[in-house]
Amino acid sequence: MNTGSSEPGEVAAVMSDRAETDEAADERELGSRAPEFVKARRMLHLSWQVGVFVVGLAVVVAGIIMLPLPGPGWVVIFGGMAIWATEFVWAQLVLRWTKRKVTEAAQRALDPEVRRRNIILTSIGLVVIAAIVGFYLWKFGLVMPWKIEDQ
Repeated sequence: MNTGSSEPGEVAAVMSDRAETDEAADERELGSRAPEFVKARRMLHLSWQVGVFVVGLAVVVAGIIMLPLPGPGWVVIFGGMAIWATEFVWAQLVLRWTKRKVTEAAQRALDPEVRRRNIILTSIGLVVIAAIVGFYLWKFGLVMPWKIEDQ
């Protein structure tokens, strides 16, 4: 029984095994996830696919509408893609690609050099904005809208 800390090689091996298991699970999951009795009947399966497509399309369209409006547009769009992925291989592949890209972006964002650069750029941006606001207030002052008198 291992009660101490594990060595880096062991951690890498466990992570590699987990990644291989995830990849194997992803490969197995391609294809329709409809119940077996639905897949056994061609017309019922086709109707099932049409229903899944229509529901997924409605969710994706709602997400697209939410992009310029208040609401979680991208989350809803990916929810619609997940609905499609229950039945269509192309949607499963798109979600797999998206998951891989999001994971890569998260790993890049956690890179110390990238984080340091982002913090520096954000700090510089905040200083510039503060300088512009300070200059505006020095030049024009702060006049609240309810204190503006008719001229």
